[in-house]
Amino acid sequence: MAQYWLMKSEPDECSIDDALAAPGHTVPWTGVRNYQARNFMRDTMRVGDGVLFYHSSCPEPGIAGLARVASTAYPDPTQFDAASPYFDGASKAEAPRWLLVDVQALRKTRLIGLPELRADPALADMLLLKRGNRLSITPVSPAHWRHITERLMG
Repeated sequence: MAQYWLMKSEPDECSIDDALAAPGHTVPWTGVRNYQARNFMRDTMRVGDGVLFYHSSCPEPGIAGLARVASTAYPDPTQFDAASPYFDGASKAEAPRWLLVDVQALRKTRLIGLPELRADPALADMLLLKRGNRLSITPVSPAHWRHITERLMG
C-alpha cells in the first residue's frame, strides 16, 4: 500500500526546478540530520511512495511539486565530507549515522503556501501544521494526500 510524505527542501539547495532538471528528474535527499526523519527513510519509506515536495526556509514556503521515493535508504555521503555543511565527524563509514533516499520529481505545481494550507479545515490535523513541528520529513495521511492533490492542485 502506498504511503505519502511531505519532504522539505530549501530551494537555494534543491528546488523542484533543480530536481526536474536533474538526470532522470532524480536527486539524492542529502543533509537530513534528525533521527526521526532518518528513521522514516530507513524504516518506513518505500520506492514509489508519494512525496509532496515542499520549499522551506524561503520567502514563500509551501508545496511546490509532486515527487516519488525513487530508492531505498542508503548512507548520505555528505556526512563524511569535511567540506560539507552536513559533515558529521562522529559518523563512521562502517556504521553510518545518516541516510538518504533518492527522490524523483514528477511535476511542478502552483505553490500551495503555508497560509493556504493553514486556512483549509480539511488539513487541520496535518503534521506539517502542528505547533512546534520542524521535521524535514513528515508522513501525510491518504486523506490529506487526496485532498491536496485533487482539490488544491486540481
